[in-house]
Amino acid sequence: MSTTPVRPNTTSAFYLQSALSFGVSAAAVCTGIAFLPVDPWMRAFLALGLLYVITSAFALAKCVRDRQEETTVSGRVDQARLDKLLAEHDPFRTDVH
Repeated sequence: MSTTPVRPNTTSAFYLQSALSFGVSAAAVCTGIAFLPVDPWMRAFLALGLLYVITSAFALAKCVRDRQEETTVSGRVDQARLDKLLAEHDPFRTDVH
């Protein structure tokens, strides 16, 4: 018996709000860095730090999502099936018929 997992769907409004929030916040910080009264090398350092924070936030979000998907029932069942197949597999077995 095969069951399809129930996947929560995000609404398009939530997706749009998240994308706009990210865009506005990134633009605001970039504008703040651009108009900061400091030397250009300090601006470059802050911009590089901002880029690092943004990319690490995306990586963290992906890791959290992957961990959540691993803990779903179907993920655990699939992992149990794979573990069983690997436990039963003997690469040194020779079938003599």
